[in-house]
Amino acid sequence: MVKVGLDTDSPGNQAGYDANPIFNAIGFSQLHDSGTGGDTSLSNFKLWPLAECNSFASCNTSLFFRKTLRKVLPDGSPDDAGSPGYFATNLSTGVQVELTASRRAALHRYTFPSSSREPRIVVDITNDGMNSATEPVVNINTTTGRVTGGARFASSFGPGRYNAYTCVDFKGDGYDFEAPTEYGVWLGNTPVRNSTQVIQLYSGFLSEIGALLTFPPSPNSIHTTILARVGVSFISSDQACDNAESEIPNFDFDETVTTARETWNELLSRIQVDTQGVDKEITELFYSSLYRTHISPADYTGENPNWSSTEPYYDSFYCNWDTYRTLYPLMSLHDPEVFARIVRGMINIQQHEGWLPECRGATLQQWIQGGSNGDPILGEFLVKFHEHASALNVSANDLYTALLADAEEQPPNWNLQGRQTTVWKQYNFIPSDVYDSGGTATKQVSRTLEYSFGDFSISQVAKILNKTDDVAKYQARAGNFINVWNEKVTLPGNSSIKGMMQPRFADGQWNYTDPRHCSVNDPLDSTCYLDVTNHDGFYESSPMVYSQYIPQDTAKLILLQGGNESFINRLNLIFDQNYFDVTDEPSQQIPFMYHYANRPGLSTQRSRMIIAESYNTSVSGLPGNDDSGAMASFAVFYLLGMYPLPATRQFLLASPYFPKVTFHNPLFNTTTTIIANNFTGNPQDGIGGTVFVKSVTVDGQSWHSNCYLDWDVFVKGSTVELELTSDINTTCGEGSDALPPSLSTGGYSGSI
Repeated sequence: MVKVGLDTDSPGNQAGYDANPIFNAIGFSQLHDSGTGGDTSLSNFKLWPLAECNSFASCNTSLFFRKTLRKVLPDGSPDDAGSPGYFATNLSTGVQVELTASRRAALHRYTFPSSSREPRIVVDITNDGMNSATEPVVNINTTTGRVTGGARFASSFGPGRYNAYTCVDFKGDGYDFEAPTEYGVWLGNTPVRNSTQVIQLYSGFLSEIGALLTFPPSPNSIHTTILARVGVSFISSDQACDNAESEIPNFDFDETVTTARETWNELLSRIQVDTQGVDKEITELFYSSLYRTHISPADYTGENPNWSSTEPYYDSFYCNWDTYRTLYPLMSLHDPEVFARIVRGMINIQQHEGWLPECRGATLQQWIQGGSNGDPILGEFLVKFHEHASALNVSANDLYTALLADAEEQPPNWNLQGRQTTVWKQYNFIPSDVYDSGGTATKQVSRTLEYSFGDFSISQVAKILNKTDDVAKYQARAGNFINVWNEKVTLPGNSSIKGMMQPRFADGQWNYTDPRHCSVNDPLDSTCYLDVTNHDGFYESSPMVYSQYIPQDTAKLILLQGGNESFINRLNLIFDQNYFDVTDEPSQQIPFMYHYANRPGLSTQRSRMIIAESYNTSVSGLPGNDDSGAMASFAVFYLLGMYPLPATRQFLLASPYFPKVTFHNPLFNTTTTIIANNFTGNPQDGIGGTVFVKSVTVDGQSWHSNCYLDWDVFVKGSTVELELTSDINTTCGEGSDALPPSLSTGGYSGSI
């Protein structure tokens, strides 16, 4: 839950930190979300060290006046350092700041310059990332210096407000003191010495409020070091104190760092790579990306203010629309126990709120971006772990009940949870001209496509549970994408690209959205972000991109687009004319779609070009927001030479960037190994090389496809060997099951 870090005053800074040294540091806050859009998320309860003030009353406590630059290294970068479980920076005031954390508490270490004879620390109660606090409370215990407080804050991406609380204790590092030498609360830039409490019951937005404390200098060193332990809670200040005391009882900074580092090392080491012949940059990119896939959702267990439960509680689903494609299938490969806890938490939310969580932050429902994308997440879990669900304390019946709530029951506000179910069931698509008081008439085409995939996911769970009628029902609804396919629409300027996903009226007549809409080729420079005025039918991408999104039945899509050759030509055009958008999730599966047309070498080539062009380990090494680990998990799969099909038992296959990769799954206690024979390295530009899969064996036996692996390979702990070639004209193989499955060709219909 706690993600302690540096906040800067750079604009559009949703996650707090900015590596550009021209921006000021403004505080070290305890809660963050990673790589999201929307407004700034969290950034609550900033601490700030003051090396020098002429007097207590003259100290700059306001964020605007206290801010300062960081020191800058000779290469022009800020003097910051970070690794899993640790962050450090050197401020221009001479204060060194180090941070670490446990699950619900942070530990700060402030080392003041020798000139600082009255080191002080500001506790900022109100300045979250949006300056949204109301009803703030701050208290100072004059005996111990403990600061407690809290406030109400605005949601980052939704309509609600949440309560958050903190508890801050201080200790000398290498020396003891009984209490601060000075204390007081502050309002704005005015500290009031010896004041101990502010309780402001105020319905509007306030100026800044917090506490200021002065500490005795160390008698043992020319540099005074102060430890600040910060507990956080969404329940109460008392619980924030309990969290800190139970998780970091001894203020031991080095031990807390070591514990965090050991935890991260164990988790990351479940996927091992052979680095022989691989650039260090690729290895660092791989593990940095894998690390970021484990930041969200966040474990808020014990911190749910809305109801009491013995089930786990996870938050920071920001949003499922971003993460369902790649993050959870990656979790299946190496972290199933945590995946199970997340699923249990999602089911528990449905049991109390009626529908699965979609976008959620700081215990609040936030705006849905697409369909009910919790459905493929739960489908992903049960399809892969149904034989172990009971051992993981996941009720398959409760899981299915939660899925049916999304599929069959319309919520009062389907902008925040669930689906526009009534209309979906009535028309088998979402019409452009049906207005419903329960939500906003936008994203009709993209929601139709995502509802279709959600129902496909439900059909796969129904199959496991032997619900034959439901299998037929939801597989039929999985084919509803056909109802927004207009075979007559062509790409302006290129009549050979024929047939598009398009908006449609309730009477069956077609509406029209230019296929270039919301792409770089759009003559109107339109956007398709979350906006009630957007009536084009698509969210965050173009009809050209969404017309490729039928992951449950790509074989049918190829037929609709005129066969393999036309399909390949369309894919090539999507890349060559920059319709493919590496910064946004709807494009993620497109590079691997050549597999379905029996040209996996082209998929390998495209995916490697994307890594070469868009990913590196520099500050600008991500193509846009990380979106709560969505872009990170996307990169991990590409570097592994795989792409997942959520809620199925298949992974599309290319070649890894490493001569050998191993996956350890602690649930099965098995280790799966993928060996790339003839590995000669990775071309810098992603073009060419001995990287194309010619043949595959599993445990020494010839495998039936060069294009995908089945989940059983990872359950058993098999050894997979890939024979690589420099010939891009490889195929999936000769057998009837060589091509990846699709519904219309009999895939996904048999037993699991």
